[in-house]
Amino acid sequence: MNFQNACVLGRKSASLNLKNVSRTVQCRSMSAAVAATAPKQRNNAQNIVLVDGVRTPFLTSGSTYSKLMPHELARHALLSLLQKNKLDKELIDYIVYGSVIQEVKTSNIAREAALAAGFSDKTPAHTVTMACISSNAAITTGMGLIATNTYDIIVAGGVEFMSDVPIRHSRKMRALMLKANKAKTLGQRLSLLSTFRPGFLAPELPAVAEFSSGETMGHSADRLASAFNVSREEQDSYALRSHTLAKEAQEKGYFTDLVPFKVQGVDQVVDKDNGIRVSTPESLAKLRPAFVKPYGTITAANASFLTDGASACVIMTEEKAKQLGLKPKAYLRDFLYVSQDPVDQLLLGPAYGIPKLLSKAGLKLNDIDSWEIHEAFAGQIVANLKALDSDWFCKTYLGLSEKVGTPDLSKWNNWGGSLSIGHPFAATGVRLCMHTANRLVREDGKLGVVAACAAGGQGVAMLIERYPGATAD
Repeated sequence: MNFQNACVLGRKSASLNLKNVSRTVQCRSMSAAVAATAPKQRNNAQNIVLVDGVRTPFLTSGSTYSKLMPHELARHALLSLLQKNKLDKELIDYIVYGSVIQEVKTSNIAREAALAAGFSDKTPAHTVTMACISSNAAITTGMGLIATNTYDIIVAGGVEFMSDVPIRHSRKMRALMLKANKAKTLGQRLSLLSTFRPGFLAPELPAVAEFSSGETMGHSADRLASAFNVSREEQDSYALRSHTLAKEAQEKGYFTDLVPFKVQGVDQVVDKDNGIRVSTPESLAKLRPAFVKPYGTITAANASFLTDGASACVIMTEEKAKQLGLKPKAYLRDFLYVSQDPVDQLLLGPAYGIPKLLSKAGLKLNDIDSWEIHEAFAGQIVANLKALDSDWFCKTYLGLSEKVGTPDLSKWNNWGGSLSIGHPFAATGVRLCMHTANRLVREDGKLGVVAACAAGGQGVAMLIERYPGATAD
């Protein structure tokens, strides 16, 4: 696949490991004007709108945010959202916030961030976790609360802070310390001390690995790329495309969802994502495999990097937005979640979710004007594209009569993605929705699809429609 031209070239793939899936991913004609079909509407359904959303700059872990706590990043996102839209805190009925690797001191970070931001102590808040789609889960939870007439105005978002993750004592050491805490006499304490062994001091480090299989996500991505015959060159080409497009969007000022952050003790205001780096094919080709050594194809450059960041958005009924004089960005039309084998199909969420969402909404590939798909790995993206364009995969695993086809890549992640912008696990979903809404305005589209994979073999797909008169500011 030659992603430099934002187009998939027709080239036959050899037989694939995953039950011999083999398809040619072909370039689809890029029609200049395709009339978007209106998505199906549920009876008596309220129009739920995405009014606006913000995010902190996404920074590589261990950089400028490293001395903060996660709730401070979340606080900034919440406050910036209200300030940008001139919303009174008292208007917010409920807050749903995502977090994956949680700070134990602020386990319900939604509540702690809300209190730190000065929200009323009467405003309920709860935290959700669904790996890389946690803020999608926050948004759709809010949609459910609105659809059931429970609340009118919901703030949803997520935060991830990889600069300071919990590192635990070993289980044996934890058990010893708990017993020591209960010991009442010196003799009991000395007896416990005699059972101590130096090996107890070995720490337990967190890993981006599946509990059910013990396999790291990078290793799984390498196997998936191999199964779909995704070459190293294809992956590096896609990664370079992501960084190039992100750099262009950044320079053009398209990231209007980003709100600068003044970190205490740091002179310079943080006002841009710091992981965007445009390289060359030659430089990318020199990197060694990061997971499956020495023959793997996933490298540090074609994988998303550990990132710190937070996001927040406000959603409500269209009627409530009109009452408040607000101009929404988009309608949140539909969504669904998918789940599949967490071992061999861990990262195929988009390939499962997109066809189901389109079928549910009565739409086709060419009805979609903007695709915003989470880029965990370049190999994962290309594998999902090949799966969608595989007759065998679509018939065998999706129960379809034929392949779905390849989305028009001139409409695909046109402002870069998680590979370049960064991926704070629980904050990415809001970014995907905001970039979809803003791209629909700038590219004069109507319908956009957000999709992402997540740990556990899960995924999400969401349908977003441009709101009449929406702006991209």
